[in-house]
Amino acid sequence: MSADVDCVVIGAGVVGLAIARALAQSGREVLVAEATEAIGTGTSSRNSEVIHAGIYYPAGSLKARLCVRGKHLLYAYCAERGIPHKRLGKLIVATSAEQAAQLEGIAQRARANGVDDLQFISGEDAMRLEPALRCTAALVSPSTGIVDSHALMLAYQGDAENAGAQCVFHTPLVSGRVRPEGGFDLQFGGDDAMNLSCNVLINSAGLQAPALARRIDGVPAASIPTDYLCKGSYFTLSGRAPFSRLIYPVPQHAGLGVHLTLDMGGQAKFGPDTEWIGTEDYTLDPARAEVFYAAVRSYWPALPDDALAPGYTGIRPKISGPHEPAADFVIAGPAAHGVPGLVNLFGIESPGLTSSLALAEETLARLADDASSHPSH
Repeated sequence: MSADVDCVVIGAGVVGLAIARALAQSGREVLVAEATEAIGTGTSSRNSEVIHAGIYYPAGSLKARLCVRGKHLLYAYCAERGIPHKRLGKLIVATSAEQAAQLEGIAQRARANGVDDLQFISGEDAMRLEPALRCTAALVSPSTGIVDSHALMLAYQGDAENAGAQCVFHTPLVSGRVRPEGGFDLQFGGDDAMNLSCNVLINSAGLQAPALARRIDGVPAASIPTDYLCKGSYFTLSGRAPFSRLIYPVPQHAGLGVHLTLDMGGQAKFGPDTEWIGTEDYTLDPARAEVFYAAVRSYWPALPDDALAPGYTGIRPKISGPHEPAADFVIAGPAAHGVPGLVNLFGIESPGLTSSLALAEETLARLADDASSHPSH
């Protein structure tokens, strides 16, 4: 069928750029349409930049499989391309006998996910590794690391453009429709409003992905999940942290607790403290620091008073509500919704950055399945 462009990817975050790169390198014509002024201005710019090992996710889930696969791909890619990254490792620390008993369950879940490098160590050994720490036992995760996420996105964008892809900015998708003969008609707003047709449409719009899918006439409403917003607040440490690894408490309740991460410059960040919100709002309440002091001092008792400064907030694109089990990634290809050439990516929160190259592989696999069942397209 005739179309103005073969493939359109909506969203120039880390996952959209990884998908655009994979499509362009497979020989397809690709246009990336981003509503804002630059790459990675949404969820991709408001995360902890951690390369996750794949420890906590349910066995058999997409999050588990794509995190472990993505971690290996990402380390190799960063090494090959000279992207700043460090395999720092992390400690999952127990601060009571009850928490220490939970470490074996965490290690078992990790092994089920193919993470076989965790090491159980005593509190004394953990405190020898990190003298500022206080804990009763710990798990060492040597394959956890950090990456310069903006440098990574620039590399993905460069690869995509070198393979012929084009990125356009200030180009929000206003509406679209599934064409009876196959493909899509899309209407874009912004400074240069335009209508465009394409054969393949990838919805990688992050927080806006469900709303965007609802704006495309012909996409079954039942295939689009309800979206929720979960905001995380982060504080930064004034001065240098006396830690060389990431420090995570044993997870309690639904989240992973207030953990300590480091960026490529050695700056320590603490978070997240999460809350469910109704609309996008990135303001940070400085009064939340009190929660952070209490949480961090459970494993770093010497955290000085007045050492925490408001850092930033991020919002996770959730597709499960406050009292529901955490949802898996959703990569909804034609088998899920019946629309040839369309892949909707929903709920791509953590570990989306770690999984980005594997998410791209999985998206292309969904399209390949579609092509094999619709050889005329």
